Amino acid sequence: MSETLTKLIGTDSILVGTIVPFLLVLTLVVFVHEMGHYLVGRWCGIGVKAFSIGFGPELVGFNDRHGTRWKLSAIPLGGYVKFAGDENGVSIADRDTIDAMSEEERKVAFHTQPVWKRAATVFAGPLANFILSIAIFAVFFGIYGKLVVDPIVSELIPGSVAEKAGFLPGDRFLKVDGVDVQTFSDVQHYIGRRAGEEIRFTLDRKGQQIDLTAAPEVREMDDPLGNKVKMSILGIKVGNENGNFKTIKLSPVEALQESVSQAGFIASETGHFFARLVKGREDKCQLGGPVKIATMAGQAAKRGYDWLIQLAAMLSMGIGLLNLMPLPPLDGGHLLFYGVESVMRRPVSAKVQDIVFRIGGALVLTFMAFVFYNDLFAC
Repeated sequence: MSETLTKLIGTDSILVGTIVPFLLVLTLVVFVHEMGHYLVGRWCGIGVKAFSIGFGPELVGFNDRHGTRWKLSAIPLGGYVKFAGDENGVSIADRDTIDAMSEEERKVAFHTQPVWKRAATVFAGPLANFILSIAIFAVFFGIYGKLVVDPIVSELIPGSVAEKAGFLPGDRFLKVDGVDVQTFSDVQHYIGRRAGEEIRFTLDRKGQQIDLTAAPEVREMDDPLGNKVKMSILGIKVGNENGNFKTIKLSPVEALQESVSQAGFIASETGHFFARLVKGREDKCQLGGPVKIATMAGQAAKRGYDWLIQLAAMLSMGIGLLNLMPLPPLDGGHLLFYGVESVMRRPVSAKVQDIVFRIGGALVLTFMAFVFYNDLFAC
């Protein structure tokens, strides 16, 4: 009996070791996203009927003094804020419903607000995710500083691209395709999205400047959480034996600047990844859904709370960026309609919105099915 309980609720069990960390991370990210919508909506004078973490039947909840129902729902894979006048699942204005409203109800209804208020309320969700990520990165940079690795070759992997191209231990990277580099991370970031592309490297070799050309290759490697990932590499190693690892302490302002830079890099890499994925130049197995995220959360939890918090920062960036894709029913789809409305000086017709929402919804569901398939069968 005790062995069975250990398997169910022990620290290495699926429940405690994987599901609980996953739900903690996801709930934090979803709560912050929906709170962004809620706070800006309230600031714009829009009424809020419900704030839910999760979908489906309500498990527990309460009403606040403003009449908002705060609740925890049964399916913990998202959440939503229901604004006054938002009577359908895709937030399309219902003319009959608006016409039937009293004057007081129209004042606080979402669809009767100026377009800038609606756009600000919608954009606030992804923005809140970005702010959460930047805040987490800033705290970590402030506490631990920034690990800097000098761009010096310590060792070559036998048979690697770098060895064949003529790199030698002790070479120091100066430029990559004419772009100055200061740290080894600069080199990694540049080659990370250019597998198979010829790149010109300017190196310092014992005081002499030389140029070498090499095309990074894709190799399967383990990431820090033990996941198999395909990476674009040259095949060089760096190490402490050359004294090229150091940690730089950062002031609060520098930590914030570094965190914004980190968030920007993640956003840029995400865009490049999807662009290369569409061209068939990225591994589809890099895309994962709830199962993969849950597995990563469990692996991060085993390494410590700081790893779990950093995973939350990465997930928050991902959810923020995903929601800005210009596809209804995502936030980006709503923003696209508001942009058209601003130009046309009138809302897009409900019929057109309905058609676009159906197409967008089908694409989103297809994407979700794809990542679930990756999680369970393909990867």
